Amino acid sequence: MPDTTRFPDLFEKMDDLIAMAERCFQQGLQTNAGGNLSVRLDARDAIVIKPSGVGFNECTRENLQVVQLDGEILPSAQALKPSKDLDFHLGLYRIRDDINAIVHCHSPWATGYASAGLEIPCLTVQTLEKIGRMPLIPLSPNGGPQTEAEISPVFRNPQIRAAVLANHGAIGVGKTLIAAQYLAEIIEETAHIAFVRDTLMAARGKAQADLPQYGTAADARAAR
Repeated sequence: MPDTTRFPDLFEKMDDLIAMAERCFQQGLQTNAGGNLSVRLDARDAIVIKPSGVGFNECTRENLQVVQLDGEILPSAQALKPSKDLDFHLGLYRIRDDINAIVHCHSPWATGYASAGLEIPCLTVQTLEKIGRMPLIPLSPNGGPQTEAEISPVFRNPQIRAAVLANHGAIGVGKTLIAAQYLAEIIEETAHIAFVRDTLMAARGKAQADLPQYGTAADARAAR
C-alpha cells in the first residue's frame, strides 16, 4: 500500500471511488470489469484508479492502484494490471488542473448513440446547463479504442466536461468524483430521452423539434 504519510487523503479518496463505482454499477451504467474511474489525490501528482479486470462492484482498498502522473505505478496490496485506459486518464489530469476526477463507463444508451456515429444532442435544459455539448470522439485511426492522442485534444477546451467515445462509452470529468458521476448519469439519461424523442418523432412523421437555447431561466432573461 502506498505511503499514507505522503498521501494522507489516500483512504478517503479510495472509499469515495469505491462508493462511486458501486453507484455506477447499481444504476446499470457499467457491468462486468469494463470502464474505469479515477480521482486525483491532494498531493496533485498522483491518482487512485480502478485496475484492469476488476468490476465496479468489486473495488476495494486492496485492489485499487495509485499511479503518479508520470506513469509510475506504486506498489499495491494486489499485483494487478493497470487500467487499459490509464494513459488517457493521466493525459487529462496533466492538461487540465481543474479535473480532479474522471468517470468512464460503457453506459448502453450513450454507447448506442456513439456506435451509430451520432453526437448526443443537448435536448434538455439540464444537459444544456450542466454540459453544454458532448463531443463524439471517433475510434483511433487504426480502428481501435480511443487513446490519449484522440481524447486529450478534445478536452484541452476548458468548456468540455463530457464526451462520448464512438463504439466505446462515455466520459464525465469534474472537480470531485460525484460531479464527474453526475455528468456520466446525465449523458446516459439524455441519450435515453433522445432515443425516445427520435422514435416518437419518426412514428408521427415529424422531422424537427424545438431545442432549448438556454439552460436556466436566468440565462434566458439575461439574453432579452
